[in-house]
Amino acid sequence: MYECFENTDIILGSQSPRRKQLLQDIGIKFRSVAYSVEEIFPKHLKAIETALYLSELKAKAFSEEELKENSILITADTVVSLADSLLGKPKDVREASEMLQRLSGKCHEVITAFTFRSKEKMKSFYAETKVYFKVLSEEEINYYITEYQPFDKAGAYGIQEWIGKIGIEKIKGSYFNVMGLPVHQVYSELCTFDLDRILD
Repeated sequence: MYECFENTDIILGSQSPRRKQLLQDIGIKFRSVAYSVEEIFPKHLKAIETALYLSELKAKAFSEEELKENSILITADTVVSLADSLLGKPKDVREASEMLQRLSGKCHEVITAFTFRSKEKMKSFYAETKVYFKVLSEEEINYYITEYQPFDKAGAYGIQEWIGKIGIEKIKGSYFNVMGLPVHQVYSELCTFDLDRILD
């Protein structure tokens, strides 16, 4: 583990395999604990506000007793926004197909909010990436849904999967943000948050 956090109890409040892998890839040792949270949010919120609201909702699901003196809890939420409309996780094949048809040939935004929580404080951040899809054929959409079953992904796709490799023309912003965690920003803010925790 990277020595910067060797005395810190880092908790990832997520069971997402992608978020777990991204944290592992930058050498952070953590334990994963997550609670099922009903992701209900006020409908008037904009995309960034929604991501922040849900990330903090997941952090608040943990009781104070679950956090040690040296604990930092990390929670996150990713939303996909197309023309001010949020695309969540598709419930079935039909919904996944409809989402990908809407994204086809257009630019959309992916926002990931992440929250740090210790015994003393809670702080949230977000990253935003613009993603440009080529025009997708019906055959490409059907193949991707059948082979990859993207029902656990906001917007019905994973940028690291087949559809991302053949369908995304360009992005503006963090690639890893689209995967579910802007790890460069998480790392930077975590260093500051951890130092502040120690100094406090």
